[in-house]
Amino acid sequence: MKKVYLPMLFLVMLALSSCSVITGIFKAGAFVGILAVVVLVGLILWIISMFRGGGGGN
Repeated sequence: MKKVYLPMLFLVMLALSSCSVITGIFKAGAFVGILAVVVLVGLILWIISMFRGGGGGN
């Protein structure tokens, strides 16, 4: 009977550690997504300001 509990314990440990890994991936993904949106909005505003003659350096 003890041989049955060892693989079961191993599977539970793997499942719990994978949940924490997935949580970390989603947190990093959310940060990268927010950063990408901020950069994209800044780029769009910079392009609009160039067409209006409000800046751009040249």
